[in-house]
Amino acid sequence: MAEFIKIYNENPNQKEIDKVVKILKKGGLVIYPTDTIYGLGCDISNTKALERIAQIKGVKVDKAKFSFICDSLSHLSDYVKQIDTATFKILKRALPGPYTFILPGNSSLPKIFKKKKTVGIRIPDNNIIRTLVAHLGNPIVSTSIRDDDEILEYTTDPELIYEKWRSKVDVVVNGGYGDNTASTIIDLTEDVPNVIREGKGSLDVL
Repeated sequence: MAEFIKIYNENPNQKEIDKVVKILKKGGLVIYPTDTIYGLGCDISNTKALERIAQIKGVKVDKAKFSFICDSLSHLSDYVKQIDTATFKILKRALPGPYTFILPGNSSLPKIFKKKKTVGIRIPDNNIIRTLVAHLGNPIVSTSIRDDDEILEYTTDPELIYEKWRSKVDVVVNGGYGDNTASTIIDLTEDVPNVIREGKGSLDVL
């Protein structure tokens, strides 16, 4: 049964953050708030945890469309090829924020992602998840949690999320009600930015 841990976005409690980081380091799966919808993630370096998420999503791990949640742009070069100034300016304007940017992956990607030529990078404007990533020491691999409801695509109430997911994950972070609009996805791998999905993030950043 998953733990249900309350963390406040304005001032994340260090004790609770440490508890979640410990679970992540042991290969646990966590559901957490972002600046958009709640996400499901694990430590990027834990292959077994990645395989568990892929199984939940019903996909093969090397085919899964995961994004990497970072706490800042400073770790970008760990996973992304060198980018030009114009691309960097877009990232600087938009992040932290409700965007996922598709960027060219480099040769340092974890083994399980070696075949991928691109990577989705996310730096949410949410203190809880960014603090978790900072204390973990590397990105969290992330995917959205969809709802079976035909009207609401994403559940926003953390208590309902816990009810539904407590047997599948190791911890659900209660960071208050989430949004029900996903991030805007923008592909920056070509000369001209390509909007893959228009979500919460405004296109004014381009």
